[in-house]
Amino acid sequence: MTLLEKILAAHSKYEAVKPGEIVDIEIDSRVARDFGGANVVKNINDHGLTIHDPDKTFFTFDCNPTGSDQKYAVNQHICRLFAHEHGIKVYDINAGIGTHVLLEEGYVYPGSTALSTDSHANILGAVGAFGQGMGDMDIAAAWHNGKVWFKIPASVKINFEGKIPINVSSKDIVLNLLKIFGANSLLGYSIEIYGPAADDLDLDDRITISSMATEMGAIIILFPPTKKIIDYCSVRAKTKFTPLFADIDAQYEKTYTIDVTKFEPMVSRPGEPHDTVNVSEVLGKKIDSAFIGSCTNGRMNDMKAVAAILKNRKVAPGVVLKIVPATDEIWKQCLNDGLIDIFKNAGALVSNAGCAGCAAGQVGQNGAGEVTISTGNRNFPGKQGKGSVYLASPVVVASSAVAGYITSSDKIPEKPSVFAVKEQSSDAHISKPVRKSIPDKKSVIEGRIWIIQKDNIDTDMIFHNRYLAITDFKEMGQYTFDNLKGFETFSKKALTGDIIITGKNFGCGSSRQQAVDCFAALGIQAIIAESFGAIYERNAINAAFPIMNCCTLSELELKDGDTIRINLITGNIENTGNHKSINAEPFSDVQYEVYQNGGLLG
Repeated sequence: MTLLEKILAAHSKYEAVKPGEIVDIEIDSRVARDFGGANVVKNINDHGLTIHDPDKTFFTFDCNPTGSDQKYAVNQHICRLFAHEHGIKVYDINAGIGTHVLLEEGYVYPGSTALSTDSHANILGAVGAFGQGMGDMDIAAAWHNGKVWFKIPASVKINFEGKIPINVSSKDIVLNLLKIFGANSLLGYSIEIYGPAADDLDLDDRITISSMATEMGAIIILFPPTKKIIDYCSVRAKTKFTPLFADIDAQYEKTYTIDVTKFEPMVSRPGEPHDTVNVSEVLGKKIDSAFIGSCTNGRMNDMKAVAAILKNRKVAPGVVLKIVPATDEIWKQCLNDGLIDIFKNAGALVSNAGCAGCAAGQVGQNGAGEVTISTGNRNFPGKQGKGSVYLASPVVVASSAVAGYITSSDKIPEKPSVFAVKEQSSDAHISKPVRKSIPDKKSVIEGRIWIIQKDNIDTDMIFHNRYLAITDFKEMGQYTFDNLKGFETFSKKALTGDIIITGKNFGCGSSRQQAVDCFAALGIQAIIAESFGAIYERNAINAAFPIMNCCTLSELELKDGDTIRINLITGNIENTGNHKSINAEPFSDVQYEVYQNGGLLG
């Protein structure tokens, strides 16, 4: 049997297994992350399932370790409550990447099995263990049964021949493999790597290579454990173990011999991890940002390599360098060894441990038009943000951050590239924008009313902070009041021309302009309140959105759905149904001028 077959057979009821067979596999470590964890809990609860063995069951919060995303925060809390109830260990937002934590804490060791909602759980092949990412339903089944069904894949053997060049890192090795095999020629295979060059790779190197099995389409990349790996795991393992190895007469569907002396430093071009080229082919490409971290390159060796480049150097002006260690243990070692000082003195941003750039909302994301060079494992469009992402080794990324453009460590310039400042033309040659004519704004408006009899409606109730990244005016209306209890469906029911009547201190809270613009985007004509938050009032006036203060609205005997007529100049408000009217505070000269101009910048 191959190495994978030996591991899976040892965790099944069979003495031997072969490709194509479907068997139940006992799982030693069963993990859910904050991403997917809440759905695992839901599956457990919805189906009335029990937990097979809490001591083998874990939560790892690595997708949003900053706790900065409210949806993640909700999911994390759901998982914590479930964990408290069932005696499940939580590796919380301070711990780091779950797969790495499993190795550090000794839950995974040579010959063991593990499942996670992390698609890169096959990283555990670095120590000769079986790891696999699976969906929420599979993980729930593993938590309940302690095992899952699995189809035994065929195995491929890769022999490394020769000595790896000194300037080629473990990231370069896997990028070279991607160049050779692409994204799908080894689809569905288990890969085992052998040869003296492979034996010389330490744990951090193996983790980097195994972590990108997913990008090669493989089930897993397995390294037979060396004495150094076995010793590392023996010190940490929660249980005694016997490492497993492939039989001498193991049957492989394919065998490849690769001359590693021909490997070279590589970069993946934006869009596809397997679109790899020599660094020289993209040399000089100007960058906006650089990211070092992820489950692929957040290890201590990576941090040391980066520190060697950054020591006594500065990140290029205008470039943002973000560094995220894989685990808290690595972070602390960086602190104790003085690496954090080197990073900060160079001008880098250092985050707490976690997945970072690969997960939306974390350190490492980029914006539209931004060019990033990253040590991550994926650069699919949108994966690390809306910009373009090049993948490279920590050395190339750090060197590029210092240079201001993509480069290798031997080509770092004495002076970095800076962003060019466009020369200002003389006034005579400046093409001035044509001012758009703004139609006369109505001084008298009429519309159906919504009565929201609440005081202190703040901007988070009006337009929640989870939507603050939205800059497109047309998208804002749909989120209006979706955090105001009782009015969550307001945006679906409101009609163009409606008018809101409400209480005191409307719009208190933050300075966000969206809390005004969302009403305009919906077609709401005006808001009448007993009083407004000071910043909100300015924002509304500057946006040419009609607001009016009035404390005597009760005299109009209004009810939801009535129609009112408002004279912005005189302040007169009339209930068109019973013809009762009152005088509110009219527009000031400034407010009316801004209104007629279509806004402060009109």
